[in-house]
Amino acid sequence: MSTEKVKCLIIGSGPAGYTAAIYTGRANIAPVLYEGLQPGGQLTITTEVENFPGYPEGISGTQLMEDLRKQAERFGADIRNGIATSADLSKRPYRITIDDEKVIEAETVIISTGATAKYLGLEDEQKYAGMGVSACATCDGFFYRKKTVAVVGGGDTACEEAVYLAGLAKQVYLIVRKPFLRASKIMQARVMNHPNIKVLFEHNAVGLYGENGVEGVHLVKRQGECNEERYDLPIDGFFLAIGHKPNSDIFKDYLDTDEVGYIITEAGTPRTKVPGVFAAGDVADPHYRQAITAAGSGCKAAIEAERYLSANDLL
Repeated sequence: MSTEKVKCLIIGSGPAGYTAAIYTGRANIAPVLYEGLQPGGQLTITTEVENFPGYPEGISGTQLMEDLRKQAERFGADIRNGIATSADLSKRPYRITIDDEKVIEAETVIISTGATAKYLGLEDEQKYAGMGVSACATCDGFFYRKKTVAVVGGGDTACEEAVYLAGLAKQVYLIVRKPFLRASKIMQARVMNHPNIKVLFEHNAVGLYGENGVEGVHLVKRQGECNEERYDLPIDGFFLAIGHKPNSDIFKDYLDTDEVGYIITEAGTPRTKVPGVFAAGDVADPHYRQAITAAGSGCKAAIEAERYLSANDLL
């Protein structure tokens, strides 16, 4: 297995990884970035981004990521295809295996592997991706002003998404598999008391329909032990709010994570418990999950990496 030594390895693309590459590139660190399974991250499956500063008319997620990638390359970032398949963070230089065939020995590592939204597993979720199916109300809710939407989930995230959307849409249906909400009492109260939200308990979404985008959802309502009712509900947008899975598995032997898998960093910084290893973007952010916050954390991680290399005479 071949080995390569680098000063700074960035794992994962998206706003956090590309921003970290821009900053480390400008600092003459010659960063190497592996883009991972989804080059450009989750934004590449978002049709229009209207809340990233600097784009008054909005921009497609794919174009935004392409712009960031080009900017990183302009400052000398070496951007490559490849997936980090294992990691050894026990001592410096840290060893990251790419595609099970090459080892990168890095003095600093920036982990920006993101978090993957959980889906129900319906074929229609892929069919209508970017055409009415979303996993981020803050990102896409604006497009459903005065329209009818459905949110799937029964926890705090689902309730928060439903309340947020209820301020934009004319009607929000909250599709809950169980006969109760798992959310905190205060979020339950906000949902149950909101005039624009209707909670559909003991319902399962089993499919979507529509010609050029989502026009409705196929529902199954449980009635007692053996009976069920099937019907179609007309909607314009279908929001998944059943959680995210941080892409942190290969680092868990060395870094602290919360119960879901988000990497724990020092408060207000991207520093992990391993010196010289930093986490940026959604892999360490269970709260905001926005392109702009990810970019900001990528900037922080790059500055921290540069300071670490300088302090240890590694530049």
